[in-house]
Amino acid sequence: MKYDLIIIGGGPAGLTAAIYAARYKLKTLVFSKNMGGVASTSPKICNYPSYDSISGYELMQKFTEHAKILGVEIIYEEVNKIVQDKKEFLVKTEKKDYSASKVIYAAGTKRERLNIPGEGKFQGRGVSYCTTCDGVFFKNKDVIVIGGGDAAMSSALLLSEFAKKVMVVYRGKEFAKGDPSWIEMIHANKKIEIKFNEEIIEIIGDTKVQGIKLKSGKIINCNGIFIEIGASPDNSSIKDLNVNLDKKGYVIVDKDKKTNIHGFYAIGDVTNNNVKQVITSAADGAIAVYNLYWELKEEISKEVNVKK
Repeated sequence: MKYDLIIIGGGPAGLTAAIYAARYKLKTLVFSKNMGGVASTSPKICNYPSYDSISGYELMQKFTEHAKILGVEIIYEEVNKIVQDKKEFLVKTEKKDYSASKVIYAAGTKRERLNIPGEGKFQGRGVSYCTTCDGVFFKNKDVIVIGGGDAAMSSALLLSEFAKKVMVVYRGKEFAKGDPSWIEMIHANKKIEIKFNEEIIEIIGDTKVQGIKLKSGKIINCNGIFIEIGASPDNSSIKDLNVNLDKKGYVIVDKDKKTNIHGFYAIGDVTNNNVKQVITSAADGAIAVYNLYWELKEEISKEVNVKK
């Protein structure tokens, strides 16, 4: 079966694109391993209009429900490869190939790893990359958050509701990239301790996490470690498509969300947009579908005229 549009990714960008595509009456298919993407793991979102505070999971559930109400087809599978075949695209999964006239790539980002001794060994045994998922398991325990951006701060604030003590370890001398409101809340929270100019070099333990070793030589005991050091673009399925990427691997797009490949659009955090927020990702989805719709309509019109 051929689709008008296949969307890769079920985060705020992909789901908004799906909602707009459905309203434009485009035959649309969405692929996503986990609906909501990285946004669904955010403990608290305070800058999305109409919600003074909402969990990422709850907000993404609302996005998903909206798309389903409009009849959007969703397949919970990973896309392995996307290839261009004449005037259409083939989207390949382990089970089947799917074709579409247009593709919107909204695969988002994947969490960065520290790549230090003990990280892999203790993943799921005290090492976590998702505070929303695992924070509740550390009630009345000592935990450490690694990082200095918005993700690290929201993680620390959520953990302070469960844990006995939260320590934030950041290699910078101050929180240079964080939301000023969250920085103020972090400093005011008596359960949160901050260690600037410190770098973790090893996670230590026996069968589970028991502490961390810092570059300074200090060893700090803890029960859990939450790693929030940023993300990198998930461009794994487009490596054979020759899409232009920047030096960091983000997909280069123009103001209409078009890439250098005709008919292939990219939106959200996987692109070279400077601002990466739920609201800007949602806007990307609307912009891409608007331009894609009129491009597709013009192409169909030309084909009809040629046949005449």
